[in-house]
Amino acid sequence: QVQLVESGGGLVQAGGSLRLSCAASGRTFSSYSMGWFRQAPGKEREFAAVIGSGGITYYADSVKGRFTISRDNAKNTVYLQMNSLKPEDTAVYYCAASVRPFRYYSDYLRLGSYNYWGQGTQVTVSS
Repeated sequence: QVQLVESGGGLVQAGGSLRLSCAASGRTFSSYSMGWFRQAPGKEREFAAVIGSGGITYYADSVKGRFTISRDNAKNTVYLQMNSLKPEDTAVYYCAASVRPFRYYSDYLRLGSYNYWGQGTQVTVSS
């Protein structure tokens, strides 16, 4: 069982920055693929960013160039640095972990590929 706890959400003005953190339990964190997803009011949960066990990263087009995902395996923590925030980034942000290695690019993007989820942290960007 892997537990994920997100933190770092809050209210920020457009153009501002936030850094989200996700602390994970488990002795083999370095082998997990870790993703960030988000869900805006009235919308489905969507992929934002992922970092594989080897450090490969993928981003949704909507956040590319503004968000950076990283991990610290010594701290069992994954981060999402969010810069140049826009009102449309307002959402609950969820951390997710996959304990199985991915074979295909599409695996990284699918909600169903992930075994464990955090409780989410609210990010609100005001205009």
